Amino acid sequence: MKKLLLLMIAICLVSSTRGAVDPQKVKPVKNVILMVTDGTSISAVSLARWLQYYQNPDMPNLNLDPYLCGTVRTSCSDAPIGDSAPTTSCYVTGHMSRCSYVATFPPDRGKDNIDIIDGSKAYGPMATLLEAGKQLQGKSAGMVFTCQFPHATPADCSSHYYNRSAYDILSEQQVHNGLDVVIGGGNNYLNQEQEEYLKNHGYSVFRNDKKGMETCTNNKMWALYGGVDMEYDIDRNPDQQPSLAEMAKIALDKLSKNKKGFFLLIEGSKVDYAAHSNDAAAIGPEFLAFDQAFGVALEFAKKDKNTVIVVVPDHGNSGLSIGCSRCGDYSHRSKDNLFGQLSKYKRSAGVLTNLVKEQPYEKLQDVLTQYEGLELTADDVDRIVHAKDYDNSPIPKDARKGGSLYSILKDILTLHTCLGWTTGGHTGEEVFLACYNPHDIRPLGMSTNVELGNYLLACFGLYGKMDQFTDKIFTHHDVAFKGMDWSIEKPEKGFPVLTVKNPSNGKTMTIRAHGNLAKVDGKEIEIASVMPYVDRTDKFYVPNDMAKYLK
Repeated sequence: MKKLLLLMIAICLVSSTRGAVDPQKVKPVKNVILMVTDGTSISAVSLARWLQYYQNPDMPNLNLDPYLCGTVRTSCSDAPIGDSAPTTSCYVTGHMSRCSYVATFPPDRGKDNIDIIDGSKAYGPMATLLEAGKQLQGKSAGMVFTCQFPHATPADCSSHYYNRSAYDILSEQQVHNGLDVVIGGGNNYLNQEQEEYLKNHGYSVFRNDKKGMETCTNNKMWALYGGVDMEYDIDRNPDQQPSLAEMAKIALDKLSKNKKGFFLLIEGSKVDYAAHSNDAAAIGPEFLAFDQAFGVALEFAKKDKNTVIVVVPDHGNSGLSIGCSRCGDYSHRSKDNLFGQLSKYKRSAGVLTNLVKEQPYEKLQDVLTQYEGLELTADDVDRIVHAKDYDNSPIPKDARKGGSLYSILKDILTLHTCLGWTTGGHTGEEVFLACYNPHDIRPLGMSTNVELGNYLLACFGLYGKMDQFTDKIFTHHDVAFKGMDWSIEKPEKGFPVLTVKNPSNGKTMTIRAHGNLAKVDGKEIEIASVMPYVDRTDKFYVPNDMAKYLK
């Protein structure tokens, strides 16, 4: 009997210390800030912290250090190693999704399923925390990021499709999804028709106009920088592009005007880019820029006292290590030896490549000294002059035996440190979790991405309500318009169009896919939800009460 009692106590203790908080015990708050640092392994965090400490000895800690509270196991619905689309989808929907799927239900993969999957909903949209906050609670919604706006993480919060590369579809939904503030990269993905829609609906739109963004008094704003993504923070011209911290502050100032609250995504998008590229110069400063943005969010949340901040990567990346086999005695090296050269790097490998190409060969060492504080070895020089695309090389092109100048330079930047990389792709280790909650109800220990998603939903009081909301706003068109006549036109160019006719009164509705507009007998109506079309199901997904407009 005594042994049984001890066993029961042990089970209770284990249960009480499990990673995920019971969502039903989470006290809802007015505002949620989800901060995603894309593709950030814990080693990248350690590197950034060491780099900051080495350069500023009075700053040994990151802003987020006091709020670190656990780890998250991120995965796809059928694969342990996630990518950005399904992992952040999970955070904002509470459901797993498949690789490349943006807030979209995955198919049932049988024994490969990592969580319970309802195959009957495959390829259909999953409503997100952003959409639920706006439509059910009247909250504002914003996103700031440094990638292009239809990229996976911002797309996860504000659009739906099974292909994260379908930027035309994702951007159309994002423009029509009632976002209040959008600041980030991607001018090439906002077409003129979409810009006119935004302006006609009361938005201020800025393209590569930092001053215009900073002086804008309109609380509805899109501000985009760069054709695709924004610059790495290490390369950023502060007169032309804002920092992530500046973007976060502007978004918070505008969104907080809504007394009902807001949802804000802040993504440090390009830690992931630096990891994919194995860019030793860019990865540390990029995470430090993200940490500064967390400092801005934290200052707001502490004053507000009704805001939760969750900070989490979506997956690991690159297998970065501080110490590697080519530095045989790395465990005995001083901080000067490990981080001294790294601290001198002032440009990313990509920008360095362009700087080298712009100067004659005789200036090669000068460029490396000026921008990276690097003294080239004879082997370094030999590799560079053999780059196939180095037009200023003294070696004839047909005699060169190297790869691209970019790949050679980024390798050289790494080789002058004791950093190592195992891959240029995603990795499957757990990622860190940090959280600020004014009620100090935080997920401790290890959480799955589903559990963390449920925690975020609970912060808005939406845990257990999202499936019903999804069914309400994303119903198959043939169910929503049951008893009516309908047809789908699929033009060679442009999006499909659904036409529905009520045979009892002759009223006709047309819906162009991926927007939030419909026409009834030629008169335009606007609804709260976007209406995606998915070719794999040959369905439009519309609110379940759309037929009321044809009565």
